[in-house]
Amino acid sequence: MLPPYRNEPFTDFSKPENEAAFRAALDQVKAEIGRHYPIVIGDEQISLDDTFPSLNPSRPAEILATFSKGAVEHGEKAITTAAQAFKSWQYVPVADRARYLLRAAAEMRRRKHEFSATMVLEVGKSWAEADADTAEAIDFMEYYARQAVRLADSSHLLYPNAGEQLGLYYIPLGVGIVIPPWNFPLAIPTGMMVAALVAGNTVILKPAEPSPWIAWKLCQLFWDLGLPPGVLNFVSGPGRTTGAHMVAHPQTRFIAFTGSREVGINIFEQASKVPPGQIWLKRTILEMGGKDAVVVDETADLEAAAQGIVVSAFGFQGQKCSAGSRAIITGTVYDEVAERVVDLSRKLQLGAPDLGRDIDMGPVVNLDSMQKIMSYVEVGTQEGELLLGGSPVETADNGYFIPPTIFGDVPSNARIAQEEIFGPVLAMIRASDYDDALAIANGTEYGLTGALFSQDRARLERARHEFHVGNLYLNRKCTGALVGVHPFGGFNMSGTDSKTGGPDYLLLYSQAKSVAERL
Repeated sequence: MLPPYRNEPFTDFSKPENEAAFRAALDQVKAEIGRHYPIVIGDEQISLDDTFPSLNPSRPAEILATFSKGAVEHGEKAITTAAQAFKSWQYVPVADRARYLLRAAAEMRRRKHEFSATMVLEVGKSWAEADADTAEAIDFMEYYARQAVRLADSSHLLYPNAGEQLGLYYIPLGVGIVIPPWNFPLAIPTGMMVAALVAGNTVILKPAEPSPWIAWKLCQLFWDLGLPPGVLNFVSGPGRTTGAHMVAHPQTRFIAFTGSREVGINIFEQASKVPPGQIWLKRTILEMGGKDAVVVDETADLEAAAQGIVVSAFGFQGQKCSAGSRAIITGTVYDEVAERVVDLSRKLQLGAPDLGRDIDMGPVVNLDSMQKIMSYVEVGTQEGELLLGGSPVETADNGYFIPPTIFGDVPSNARIAQEEIFGPVLAMIRASDYDDALAIANGTEYGLTGALFSQDRARLERARHEFHVGNLYLNRKCTGALVGVHPFGGFNMSGTDSKTGGPDYLLLYSQAKSVAERL
């Protein structure tokens, strides 16, 4: 019998023994730099001459690892292999499938700092952000293992019918393509991948191009546990060709994607088409970003609100779909809150996160991201008052460092207040009153997360009903959802509100089969 589920605790790096253990893990991972990693399809490893690198964004000249650049034929082979493996994997008892997740969770827990250190190097996460990412991955495995066992036979939910033996079973869909993002490069692929696997599906994981190293380590964890060949396949390569082919393939049953609005819409469109030989409607599980708001009214604890704004906006350099990239503040307290937000943001430590636990902000993920963010900063100088930041930080290693950048008195319809920037850029918006603030908060095409700081009970209750986001937080930051505690997913252009880490998530990877036998 499994013990009750609980969230994996975060590491306290103020303890010398934990700091020492993490530094040792960094040294261990750095000793692995320079290796090549193949495509894995079934029990075959495929190394290609055509490769692409994983780079350290703190020191872009440093190639961490190289990966085979898969082509259309590798996607084709992976789907055929996964389809063959599905014939037997779908009938593996749920308890046995869940056991793979629990064993993987235990192993990841033992090697926790190794996985976190990999993300510190590959995507520039701070120690705390990387540790939280790994903890979330462990949580997904523990939580979905328990949920799968709970859902396996749901016959007890049916009403009896005299003379019949009734059954309700959640069975798998088939072959799935899992396309994760680079910003939570361990937690999100783990969540999508293990949900699919424990439900009885087979998977092709196509890692995000900036973060294939940590994705490889995740897959290797399961391969080393003896997962049958073909159940989990790793195909690294470009999304526009290899990924697109797998999305459109008639044997693909579902696509789980987390990433940009543009790519998500394209996947949704392609998946809606029915090519020759396809006998089902593909299912899409899409999370596509946000333009999230932290609202502060005149009754709020202003210090708590300012701290919540800063953490929400600049955690992991603002590279979160849940990031609070808008601060909407009622006019009577706007100036006070804005001043405090700038003061707190100025104190954040920027640097290469492998240098120590005191680094608050690392680099943005790559040059393309840096250039996109800086183009929005230029737009922002025409739309609001630059209160802090605004220029990249030059380093000896040419890292992609952008400091906290804050614009004040931004119009609610400005581009930097409407479009997802995915970087450390905060738009502060002055609202005339609470009604205006709530209207501004709802005034984008997204609806992922939001926060309200207020001591007015009536306003808090209004927000429960009228603040149109999938994840609403009252008197706390708008980031940091916990598996099993805050089911996560958004409305409108934020995606299909899949509620990852919630009690109904596995249903997205399953189909219900009702069986009635006349006695």
